[in-house]
Amino acid sequence: MIKVSTKVLAVTAAAVMSMASMVANAADEMKPFILGSTGVGAVADKVADVKKSLADNGFTVVGEYSPYETAHIIIVTNDTLKKAAGSHERAGYAAGQRISITKVGDQLQISYTNPAYMAAAYHVKGNISAVTDAMKTALGSIKEYGPAEGLDADDIAGYHYTFGMEYFDEPYSLAEYDSYEEAVAAVEKGLAAKAGGASKVYRIDIPGKKQTLFGVALSSESTGNKYMDDGFIMTEIDFKELRSTAHLPYDILVTGDEVEALHARFRIAVNFPDLSMMGDNSFMNIMPSPDAIKESLTQAAGGSAAEDF
Repeated sequence: MIKVSTKVLAVTAAAVMSMASMVANAADEMKPFILGSTGVGAVADKVADVKKSLADNGFTVVGEYSPYETAHIIIVTNDTLKKAAGSHERAGYAAGQRISITKVGDQLQISYTNPAYMAAAYHVKGNISAVTDAMKTALGSIKEYGPAEGLDADDIAGYHYTFGMEYFDEPYSLAEYDSYEEAVAAVEKGLAAKAGGASKVYRIDIPGKKQTLFGVALSSESTGNKYMDDGFIMTEIDFKELRSTAHLPYDILVTGDEVEALHARFRIAVNFPDLSMMGDNSFMNIMPSPDAIKESLTQAAGGSAAEDF
């Protein structure tokens, strides 16, 4: 009979526990996007199938658009997402889930925003694992991607790119009105007129709250300012083999009589946390974009760039 000392057993147990802890910690690290599947063919050929699969798994399509020829983005919601959006005053950003179909060379990539990552970024209170499970059933789940190293929930919730860069709770204040109804009507009017080069992609009203989330496409066709343009910005920051197209579209949030949007230095950085500060494909190449985006969204909201609410 082979005898093993208690000391050896203790060391072995400690090693096993250490390995388990490392696995658990690794599992707790998240990345902004999930690659659902890959394939071949044209982007347009996949749109109907993706929408059907989403609907079959309990999601409602609220909007879609093609920011450029090689990509199509679909935005969905469901009751769980809407409940999460009502979990605190500014959680409305979590109401929509973004799905992208992107052509990269001969490959089609079907990807989506990671629900758990976005819930942490938007400080959602409550469990949205059901959304993650439903997305994986609808679209598949090959792997999470984005930065080389993932972030845990606490790091994401307190995220800012570097010293002097904005946090989640430092948004643009775009406009203020006498009522929620007036604020929503003003944003609808501005987006319909494509004020500031912004146009409406979707609208989600948060149940039980005077809060509405708008998805906004940004085009320089009327402004002549490339730094606010979806296509230009993505050519500079979305250059890896796996594309992060589901970063788009940008958002406008109406809460009561106030209209806001996440600061672009947060909104871009939280989805591209490993984007370099300088060099090729860096923040330096889009340095004017945060101000250009703010100006466009302010015009769309019917506000004044000179006002500071």
